Amino acid sequence: MTNISINSYIKFLKNIGIYSFLQDQPNNYFNKNKNKGLNTIEEIKSIKDLKSYIKNSEICNLKKTAINTVVGDGNENANIMLIGEAPGAEEDKNGKPFVGAAGILLNRMLNAIDLKREDIYITNIIPWRPPNNRTPTNDEILQCLPFVQKIIEIVKPNLILLLGATSAKAILNSNLSIAKLRGEWHEYQSINHKEKINCLVTYHPAFLLRSPNYKKESWKDLQEFQRNFQ
Repeated sequence: MTNISINSYIKFLKNIGIYSFLQDQPNNYFNKNKNKGLNTIEEIKSIKDLKSYIKNSEICNLKKTAINTVVGDGNENANIMLIGEAPGAEEDKNGKPFVGAAGILLNRMLNAIDLKREDIYITNIIPWRPPNNRTPTNDEILQCLPFVQKIIEIVKPNLILLLGATSAKAILNSNLSIAKLRGEWHEYQSINHKEKINCLVTYHPAFLLRSPNYKKESWKDLQEFQRNFQ
């Protein structure tokens, strides 16, 4: 068979949906994870191992433009979890969530309801900073959602405060606006965590810095959240 005939035949096979052929050794379509023999996220039992797993993950292109992988911070046995959107510039530099201007405001919000950062666990939907702090795309959210779901599974909080629309829509699997989601309690339940977790939605601190007129509504949310952990 000539080269032209071979090329034509290969093109024909591709057109009918054949892309691989039998050989002595199986094709390896999956890259083995670099994390201490942990090949799947289901095997992970600790935040330490999860951080290593996420750091070595290649699932999301945002990792290529970020300085650090920002997984979470705080008490890994906390009853309360806060979930934001994604790291900003300061978080990307420091490797911790909510350390910039939004973090300073968040600390004040927590103090107002008698909470300290060391008493809670804080994470984000996305562990890598999107370029120019843009909103994560739906694809990026779906790619990274298993990470935050695993964090919830490990920490096992009783209450979750969802900060901002991205966090609320991802965790609650909802297309509703934040205006429609806040003001009432929601339930989160995952496949591997059978118990339902009560969630409350409020505005992201970064949004409140840009739109301080919404702080009054956010304060109502915080007071409602406080009534359920006292």
